Amino acid sequence: MVLLSQATPANNCDHKKVKQELNHKRIYLSPPHMGDKEMEYVAEAFQSNWIAPLGPHVEAFEKSIADYLHIGYCTAVNSGTAALHLALILLDVQQDDHVICPSFTFSASANPILYQKAVPVFVDSESDTWNMDPQLLEDAVKFSISKNKKPKAIIIVHLYGMPANMDALMKIANQYEIPVIEDAAESLGSTYRQQHTGTFGTMGILSFNGNKIITTSGGGALVSDHQDMIVKAKFLATQARDKAPHYQHSAVGYNYRLSNICAAIGRGQMTLLDDRVQQRRKNFDFYRSAFANFNGISFLDEPEGYFSNRWLTTCLIDETAGITPEQIRLRLEAENIESRPLWKPLHLQPIFEHYPSFLNGISAAHFSKGFCLPSGSALTTGELSRISSIITNALGGS
Repeated sequence: MVLLSQATPANNCDHKKVKQELNHKRIYLSPPHMGDKEMEYVAEAFQSNWIAPLGPHVEAFEKSIADYLHIGYCTAVNSGTAALHLALILLDVQQDDHVICPSFTFSASANPILYQKAVPVFVDSESDTWNMDPQLLEDAVKFSISKNKKPKAIIIVHLYGMPANMDALMKIANQYEIPVIEDAAESLGSTYRQQHTGTFGTMGILSFNGNKIITTSGGGALVSDHQDMIVKAKFLATQARDKAPHYQHSAVGYNYRLSNICAAIGRGQMTLLDDRVQQRRKNFDFYRSAFANFNGISFLDEPEGYFSNRWLTTCLIDETAGITPEQIRLRLEAENIESRPLWKPLHLQPIFEHYPSFLNGISAAHFSKGFCLPSGSALTTGELSRISSIITNALGGS
């Protein structure tokens, strides 16, 4: 009895300590979420000693991506940025050529334009999806043509998983006969009128970075219905090695291909993609419901015919909320919870601010009011409640 009575307070203390540790466990914005198949495929790669380069998992991963998207061809590379760079090379983008790009996106959507020493022409957003504004796109096309610089490409981004207005954007691209590269890095699993993002343009690019809806730790893919483009992309991404028994090169090549190990992870992740999309969408529904009765906080709805993977749950917080997005971010960070502002528009970035831009003020306004909530597909009900409770208190709730 003495031993039991001595143990009980210690156990109570342990329970309190565990609870306290759980309440302060770091919650990340969008961490990787592993399943069981990944280890099985990685173990196969180790057992065969087929670690790198390439290997059977790469081919199987490429097939799974193409099959999922209902597109003809795919090449897996080591990043979405590499895929975009290859796409620009395949479209013969060279020094001083114009390439149109949305301003409201991550810098990786525009950096490869500079790799080619070309000129990015930035286009602002429309309010329905936060993606490229069709009218401003046409203005940008006409501007470039007036400078005798008809754009070599239009890069369309599906921001935070929300599809862009592809009917209107593709109509303009087709009218002026300009190839489209879809940056679907954030939108794998999203559809526009039941067609997957990344499959409307000449080429599409995907990202499997650690924060994306599925991951290969680091990786990406280039997809297209044009077989010749994917064949050439694979050639360029594998150091442009000519067919010869020795190492011979007739073109500049790149070390861009994905390893067999990373592809093994990707194969496992692909089996879970639809589940990950549903979980991210549940996160969005939870947050929207949790803050429905508060003034000054709003969420982006899906227009009819659009299906977003809700990669990140984003919102706008205006002055009627009585608190700024940055104040909320700091309160969450004080509780060991990661959150983030929306992307800073590229036309406001020091590296891009001197390039042409066609603006309506939407992306800049959204940057000042926008907020990304923790959106990992493994978030528990308790973690979601913890996050919403902190924000509710910040918004003046009980």
